[in-house]
Amino acid sequence: MRNDLADLAIFSGRTHPRFAEDICVHLSMDVGKADLFEFANENIFVQYRENIRSRDVFLVQPFLPPVSTSILELLIMIDAAKRASAGRVTAVIPYYGYGRSDKKDQPRVPITARLVANMLETAGADRILTMNLHAGQIQGFFNVPLDELNALYPMSAHFVAKDMSNYTVVSPDVGDEKRARDIAGRLDLPLAIIEKRRFGNTGKTEAMNVIGDIKGRNALILDDEIDTAGTMVEAVRILREQGAGEIVVGCYHGLLSGPAVDRLREANVHELVVTDTVPLPPEKRLPNMTVISMAALFGDAIERIHTGQSVGELFV
Repeated sequence: MRNDLADLAIFSGRTHPRFAEDICVHLSMDVGKADLFEFANENIFVQYRENIRSRDVFLVQPFLPPVSTSILELLIMIDAAKRASAGRVTAVIPYYGYGRSDKKDQPRVPITARLVANMLETAGADRILTMNLHAGQIQGFFNVPLDELNALYPMSAHFVAKDMSNYTVVSPDVGDEKRARDIAGRLDLPLAIIEKRRFGNTGKTEAMNVIGDIKGRNALILDDEIDTAGTMVEAVRILREQGAGEIVVGCYHGLLSGPAVDRLREANVHELVVTDTVPLPPEKRLPNMTVISMAALFGDAIERIHTGQSVGELFV
């Protein structure tokens, strides 16, 4: 290990250990040793198997199913690190679950994204490192420093290497227009927006109209996450009805829950581009899927945080 990283320690929760391993490979170091398991009564146990006193500790745990368990496990890991006298504890959350619960948009509902932020701070997190939050205002839910990485740059680099001259970038929702506009600007492509309506809390959506000319052009649809893929397949449907040619789908967090894989297979898109912030077992991998690794980006950010350099300079 390099001398400037001697006091750095990276540990992984049980949600996505491969991602932590890839980060450590990028930094030429080993994942920290820790015991994490559940007793028969489902109580979670955490014990660090190496000295972390006064060290700069990073705990890697995206909020993935079982979501409540993954959040609680990270809280317990933070508490254990603080009680072991860690110098600083940073929660590395590649995918921040409950990000869609970021405002009170119905009567008598919670703002769970804020609640989770409060719990992380109460547990003792000194800093948060995450990527592409569902809504920018979630940054303001924290009273500790938060660094939000952006997959736009490595993902746009993937498309720059291709011939995209006949493509139009499509936002699957009016609310996602800025994300689509950002990548359209980097690729120097026109933008179109899909109007849709959502049916209550069922997760069902219906594409209503396309704002922009898509006839005879290929389409790149970009979303922050694909969960059950209902919104995405509706977008694909209406684009084809409007005369689009090849359709490429991209997302920053490929959750691919429930019927998502079957829906995307039946949608028969030209390419599906996701990142590795969410583990993708063989049964969730499609022949047309491209997975872009974010481990190097997180590794560089961790190194910069540890050595007191600017994280923002990664995106200059």
